[in-house]
Amino acid sequence: MEFRQLEAFVNAAKYKSFSKAADATFLTQPTISTHVNNLENELGVKLLNRSGREITLTPHGHEFYSYAVDLLNTRAKALLSVQMMKDDLDGILEIQTSTIPSHYYLPALMEEFHEMYPKVRFYVEQSDSRMVNENLTNQRGEIGFTGYKGNSSLCFEPLFYDEMVIITPDTDKYNIYKDGDEIPVDVFINEPFVMREDGSGTKQEMEKALVNGKAVFKNVEVIARMSNMSAIKQVISRGLGVSIVSEQVVKQTAVQEKLRYFRIRGLEKKRCFYLAYNKSICLSPIAERFLEFVHTKAVQEIPDVEE
Repeated sequence: MEFRQLEAFVNAAKYKSFSKAADATFLTQPTISTHVNNLENELGVKLLNRSGREITLTPHGHEFYSYAVDLLNTRAKALLSVQMMKDDLDGILEIQTSTIPSHYYLPALMEEFHEMYPKVRFYVEQSDSRMVNENLTNQRGEIGFTGYKGNSSLCFEPLFYDEMVIITPDTDKYNIYKDGDEIPVDVFINEPFVMREDGSGTKQEMEKALVNGKAVFKNVEVIARMSNMSAIKQVISRGLGVSIVSEQVVKQTAVQEKLRYFRIRGLEKKRCFYLAYNKSICLSPIAERFLEFVHTKAVQEIPDVEE
């Protein structure tokens, strides 16, 4: 049994696809398939079901998977200890992230961490906050950045806060206000709303948000649901309706995108973003080092982004 076979099996199981496992490990799909086949031949059992659209674990695969993960992480820690690799980390860090952190927080972390450990490569998957939590729970990725707390098997550490704001088209109705002004909810609450998808942290926080003690956003008229933030901003600029977004998404580009954005008078909470990881598994040395690094960089507000 070879470690490269274990790595191929673990990644194929995590990503439910030989091609995605190949992408995550910077190998080719035939290489991944060969390693898994050789491992199954050596063990004398099938570990993966290959029928259907996605790869799934067989009963033997379920039994073997956690041991394979532990073996890989133990090997990595042993190498780190014995070879004194403190300044020479080498491998792949798998990150799950939701939209806001992926655009405005994670890139700077990756840049600085890469400068410290140039042999580390990153495999980053962006989705909504619910999917980030689900993927981490299923051990698909080790470190996550998410917009709300989810599964209790995960550890969530507050990283930074951002204001939720209302974005509107640039029309006469809103020209009496300056961007960033606080406006009463009555000004826009009867407009049609463009909403994020159900798994979005922004949507979750919006529905829980209280304005002067009332949950005013639960029963708004929804004209569209969209998962792509750029598309949301485009339809708002064309007058389709209004939307709630994180302030960082719009404050640097509102003028160019023909949008207006305003804080909401009486809104009683800011939105928190979290660093997340699975507390029931042993993290790889690279993930542990990245976790320590993020702890030193945690801030209370998102820094301004230069456009």
